[in-house]
Amino acid sequence: MSDVAMTAPRAPKLRAVGFGDVGEAVRRGLRDFARAPLYGLFFGGVYAIGGIAIYALLVVYSMPWMIIPIAIGFPLIGPFVAAGCYEVSRRLAAGQPLSWKAVLLTVFHQRERQMGWMAFVVLFILWVWVYQVRLLIALLMGFSASTNLDKFLVTVVSTPGGLTFLVVGSVVGLALALVLFATTVFAMPMLLDNEIDFVTAVITSVKGVLASPVTMLGWGVMVTALTILALAPMFLGLLVVLPVLGHATWHLYAMAATPKD
Repeated sequence: MSDVAMTAPRAPKLRAVGFGDVGEAVRRGLRDFARAPLYGLFFGGVYAIGGIAIYALLVVYSMPWMIIPIAIGFPLIGPFVAAGCYEVSRRLAAGQPLSWKAVLLTVFHQRERQMGWMAFVVLFILWVWVYQVRLLIALLMGFSASTNLDKFLVTVVSTPGGLTFLVVGSVVGLALALVLFATTVFAMPMLLDNEIDFVTAVITSVKGVLASPVTMLGWGVMVTALTILALAPMFLGLLVVLPVLGHATWHLYAMAATPKD
């Protein structure tokens, strides 16, 4: 038993990061995207196609108004989709050769590792977010307000129930986003980098965020804002934004996991 405990992989101890580290991570993310643009465009394209498919389903089922909560929640699954970008950055930093086979096999292999459980956590919280939106709409505005996007927007900004929905929904959504961000921002790249269990990765990620809360909150706001802006031109902005942020997230994790001299 003691031999197993001694050889079991351990999660890295994450140090505090500053805004200078964030800026350096973004610069390295841009550099990695420029060095391997086809990989970034591929993974960004997968994310963009997923967004277009979700919107198409909402239109087919006459729920186009749901694009608003989906757009807000959509960036939350970005870290999982960006796993391929993490692997590209890891290989570039380690001086290992890049190949589609190696990168895609690494991403595909994650289903057999702990990242599959992280995907479940992410999707569960996103599901809770969508259903709390539906519940608040039913309680505060009635389902008739959501028959089309124009009516929904008018009801939200011009009625007491709509304004209450906006405030309460924003508070609940912010709370869920903070929880999901803290539990995944370091955990996702950590699970790709280490053979550890997802609970340990989640706890370590939260500790890492709490070590530098202001910096990490700023990073989370920037990631969310850029991703939402990238949704505007029919999700096409994600072709560049997602891979750059994915590469940058890997480098921010790598810096946090490396003690300062």
